[in-house]
Amino acid sequence: MTDQNRPCRPELAAANRKPSAGATASRVLRQFRQVFNAVKTHFQQVEKTAGIGGAQLWALSVIQAQPGIGVKGLAQAMDIHQTTASNLGKALIRGELASAERKGSDRRALELRVLAAGSAVLRKAPGPFAGILPQALNRLDSATLDFLERDLAILIRELNAHAAAGKIPLAPL
Repeated sequence: MTDQNRPCRPELAAANRKPSAGATASRVLRQFRQVFNAVKTHFQQVEKTAGIGGAQLWALSVIQAQPGIGVKGLAQAMDIHQTTASNLGKALIRGELASAERKGSDRRALELRVLAAGSAVLRKAPGPFAGILPQALNRLDSATLDFLERDLAILIRELNAHAAAGKIPLAPL
């Protein structure tokens, strides 16, 4: 005799069970790996082709699109911390891809401009300059983005991740 709450055959019992949380967590982890590896592969291709890192390429493209932009404007355009934008600008200047001039009454303020060598890098670099993740996110509909934002906020709380980490580009400087 079998209990009415249990199927009589073991293979049916297995078929009626929901996947464990551990199996679901493993599948989600694989999805994160796919995302991060796609981003990493893109940035490696950028560096191989352009000779500079992805964050530098993105900064260079912003400067080209907005000649005379300052560090604060660069930080806002890239949604990164101002110190990070300053470091990116310094690296581009050291690499002779961009120049900085102090203009106006506030002599601390810099105006960034792309040099000829920087324009050449942008011409040969693979796009998208901001990276493939921002591009993919921009193609998603608002309902999907709302779900992602809500659900990732839960994951971020579980990770106890520092809020400032959200202002650091995924591409190495």
